[in-house]
Amino acid sequence: MRKSLFCLSGSMLVFGLLTSCNSNPILHSIPAENVPVSLTITDDPPQGVSVLFFQVSLTAASLQPASGAAVSLVDNPIPIDVTQLQALSAFLNTANVPAGTYNSLSLTFANPQLVIYNTSDTALSANCAVGSVCQLTPAIDSSASIDIASAPFPVTIAANSPQAFLIDFHLNTIIQSDLSVNLSASNGITLAQLPPLSPSRPLQFGVVTGTVESVSAGSNQFTMLTVDGRTFTIDSNSSTTYADFPSSACSTESLSCVADAQSVQVQVAGVQSDGTLLAGQVAYVQASSQQTVVGTIVAIPPLPLPAGETIIQLVLHRSPTSSTSLPLGGVASVAVWSSGSTPTAFSIDSNGFTIPSGFTFNQTNLWVGQTVQVTVSPGTLQAPTGFGVQGAWGPPAQISFTASSVQLEPGQITGSIASVGTGSFGLGVYPSFFAPAFPTFQAESTVETTAQTTYQGFSTDSFSGLATGDVVSVNGWLFPQAGILDPAVGPPIIVAQTVKMHLGGMY
Repeated sequence: MRKSLFCLSGSMLVFGLLTSCNSNPILHSIPAENVPVSLTITDDPPQGVSVLFFQVSLTAASLQPASGAAVSLVDNPIPIDVTQLQALSAFLNTANVPAGTYNSLSLTFANPQLVIYNTSDTALSANCAVGSVCQLTPAIDSSASIDIASAPFPVTIAANSPQAFLIDFHLNTIIQSDLSVNLSASNGITLAQLPPLSPSRPLQFGVVTGTVESVSAGSNQFTMLTVDGRTFTIDSNSSTTYADFPSSACSTESLSCVADAQSVQVQVAGVQSDGTLLAGQVAYVQASSQQTVVGTIVAIPPLPLPAGETIIQLVLHRSPTSSTSLPLGGVASVAVWSSGSTPTAFSIDSNGFTIPSGFTFNQTNLWVGQTVQVTVSPGTLQAPTGFGVQGAWGPPAQISFTASSVQLEPGQITGSIASVGTGSFGLGVYPSFFAPAFPTFQAESTVETTAQTTYQGFSTDSFSGLATGDVVSVNGWLFPQAGILDPAVGPPIIVAQTVKMHLGGMY
């Protein structure tokens, strides 16, 4: 197998080192000598193969002090879908560690899962033909644990002196030609210090999704539990915004919208001195009685269907529940309807971003490559068919259901800036995630920006900082061009929420 077929780059892990001498009314009190440590993860996208899903679990993380025992930062394994983190971050955890000097950081990963679209000119195995979606559980060798002791270590953590670090996880060297995972590969993981939090970098602490366990309106706080067992206390203030809450939950979007058993997504604005998370935004995901899942459209097969029905095929990325009936990394065939007694509802998850006029989302402009959140119509979910032999190539788990609603979510795409216009730029898309949509990869997509678009990593974090040749990841909403619904004829338009620079072209 040619190594170039699997020329991959991966995720970045962020550790914000913050300070505390306080306690919180919801949390257990923190000893004065301890300092909260937070973890966030983001991703650099793969290159040269259409990787639709790559998940790995962070099973352990610890800081090694200059003397004494290592301090653990992770209590439970945390599954991470790195393919969803090109331009975004996912908040991982916080932990309390004693102030002092630390010489290294140790990370342990396990349980990698890979789903690809085979864009090569040859079958990868008897069960992975050209043009098919395939899954493999790669082998992970003894290097699953890695110690990082180079710069910026040693690090001294002192009270009232916040610090943050970025670990760059390069899958182009970690994933081997035989698709095994070698974390100790040369230059596989690097470390850098993260710049301080600022309004121009609102996403660097990432997002976290979970189920609300309790609300303390008097303290402007609530607690939430993630599907993998992490518990967080979320603080809100006058700058916290609320999005997507139905009118049945509240008349005015505020902390009063948040209720027990809701699933919500929190954009973390920062970690406070007592270890609680400050919410920049709280977005409604689902009620306790619903089933929702977020996925990427990988096919819209032209099947003979009844009038009013469209089938979309999704690779599933995340769900607020741990239900085995919605297997992450699996492929779902989802029926949407424009007619009948309960037609599918369509909407755009704008999260407070104003989508420019002229862009709409409905059944007629579904597009391969779009990221969507779908709500399962009760009683329509079919039991998944299992994946084959562990470690062998084969089709992912298959499920089917009817969607009662489909919501367009911001997706992520990476490429090189081919041209810069007035308020927009051309992006030469890399064949990373949208191979089914861009069979030749020769078309240039248009990225539309607005006054709300944010920029990260540029010499000037604004539109004026863009330059031809820059390698960037764009987080935004993907729309087909008006009147063009054939991916082979014309590429989509992306309305950019965030544009992230990859310095030196490394991604």
